[in-house]
Amino acid sequence: MNWFPWLNQPYRQLITQHQQGRSHHALLIQAMAGMGDDALVWGISRWLMCQQPDGLKSCGQCHGCQLMQANTHPDWYRLEAEKGKNTLGIDAVRQVTEKMYHFGQQGGAKIVWLPDAAQLSEAAANALLKTLEEPPANSWFFLSSRDPSRLLATLRSRCMTLHLSPPEEGLSLNWLKKQTSQDEAMLVAALRLSAGAPEAALNLLAAGPWQARQKLCDALPAALQQDILQLLPVLNGDDAAVRIGWLLSLLLDAMKWQQNAGQWLSNVDRQDVVTLLAEHFTPTALNSSAQGWMRCREQLLHVAAVNRELLLTDQLLSWADNMKPALIG
Repeated sequence: MNWFPWLNQPYRQLITQHQQGRSHHALLIQAMAGMGDDALVWGISRWLMCQQPDGLKSCGQCHGCQLMQANTHPDWYRLEAEKGKNTLGIDAVRQVTEKMYHFGQQGGAKIVWLPDAAQLSEAAANALLKTLEEPPANSWFFLSSRDPSRLLATLRSRCMTLHLSPPEEGLSLNWLKKQTSQDEAMLVAALRLSAGAPEAALNLLAAGPWQARQKLCDALPAALQQDILQLLPVLNGDDAAVRIGWLLSLLLDAMKWQQNAGQWLSNVDRQDVVTLLAEHFTPTALNSSAQGWMRCREQLLHVAAVNRELLLTDQLLSWADNMKPALIG
């Protein structure tokens, strides 16, 4: 698993707590996608499973390290929903937590990791809560969550929370430059469109996602001038919510441009589209447009079995009817 330089400080902090006997048995990691929380959990797990750690590092040679490297350690459990499902049920939680009360097969630590704690059903969350209230000896629980507020308050209260904040932009740019040969404007745009999460920015710069984002930017001018439904094919994909996020970032950038705050743009590589929107819409129309697209995005994300194409078509027609462009000045 890849390691990222911005994880060094939280890793040192957590391992030091274990060395000093001050560690918490349940760690809730709040992190955006692309921050490397999985790598952090893996690194800490390797140290905990190592039979002869060397300071802050695992030795890499002992039987525990070899089992971890082979992904076959019998006392390390990854709990997540089955493929094709969004919910983690109570039976899976019970099966693992019962094993935690037994002596570790390797005689050392026992670890449970939930890559997405939001998958827990209410019953599963309550079952896990009981274990966290009376944790077995030498057992450690790692929970990752994009939005901890969606978790049971009682579950959060039994954990120590670690917030993985995005690195300073300059550090992230230096890391990105070592991973790709794209020009700096594209790197900055990808980073800001990913809320500062470096690995997410690198994934966005991959051929498929970046091409989809460029198609949206290229299609906007003609759609605004001719037929707004020209945007339907560039928005209507499995990742439609992400694509709407790109559109929203352009609308927000246009608002910034109108307020002479161009230095804070996210889409620094597509200022042509930003200025077009800023000149094409009044501030009120831009604000209303953004609100309409945010509502559409929320429906896509949270309404079960929503008809995506129909929803997008309705929003585009509503945008055309209710947000008539008006030249400023």
